[in-house]
Amino acid sequence: MSSSSSAHVQALFNRIAPVYDRLNGWLSLGQHRVWKQMAIRWANPSPDGINVDLCCGSGDLTLMMARTLRGRGQIVGIDFSERQLAIARARAAFLPWSDALQWIESDILTLPLPDRSVDAITMGYGLRNVTDIPTALSEMYRVLKPGARAAILDFNRPTSDAMQQFQRWYLRQVVVPVAGFFALTEEYAYLEASIARFPTGPEQIQLAAEAGFENAKHYAIAADTMGILVVAKPSTAREST
Repeated sequence: MSSSSSAHVQALFNRIAPVYDRLNGWLSLGQHRVWKQMAIRWANPSPDGINVDLCCGSGDLTLMMARTLRGRGQIVGIDFSERQLAIARARAAFLPWSDALQWIESDILTLPLPDRSVDAITMGYGLRNVTDIPTALSEMYRVLKPGARAAILDFNRPTSDAMQQFQRWYLRQVVVPVAGFFALTEEYAYLEASIARFPTGPEQIQLAAEAGFENAKHYAIAADTMGILVVAKPSTAREST
C-alpha cells in the first residue's frame, strides 16, 4: 500500500480513539479481553525484560500485560495514532505501576528499538491494518531476542461457509449500525474489506516463516472468527549483516 493508505488508516484511528475501547467491549460482548489475555500468555512476557505491545491503540492490551506482570519488567506501547496514545497515557497515569510503562509514537514498519532487545511482543488488531505485513513481521523478528515470542491477535476469515455468512451479517447488521450511533459508520464499514484481504491463518504462518520465525502456529478462536498467530525467534538466530 502507498503512504497515502497509511495516512488514511492513521487518520481513521485518530477519529475513533475516544470510543474505541467501549465499542470493542460492546461488539465483542466483552470477549476481547479474554482473547487479549490468551495473546499475553502465548507471548510469555518477561518480568525482568522489555515487553512491547505493537499497535497498542488506547493501551488496553498494554495495561493488561502490565497488570499480569504487576509492575515488573518494562512494558512499551507503540502506535502511530497520537490521539490513541494520549488516551493510553491518561489511563496509565495514576496506576501504581505506571513507572514500568513507556509510550512511543511510531510506525511499526520502522521500530525505534535496537536489534535483539525485546523479550516478548503482543499485537491486537494491528497486523491487518499495516501497509506491509512482511516488513512488519521482519521488524518484529529484528527486535526480538533469540528464543522470544510474539502473539498477534486479529480477525480471522472462517473456513466454513456458514461462519463466513455469519461474520458478514454481524459486521453489516451489528457492528456498522452500532458504530453509526457514534457517527462512525464509514470508519467501521472498512472492517469487512480489511478482513477479506487479510492473509488466512496458513498464509500468515508462511509469511512468518519467510521472516525467519520458527514453529509459527495460528490458532482460530471465537468460532473461527478471530485468530492468534504465535511465532518464536529461533534461539540460535543470527542477524544478517
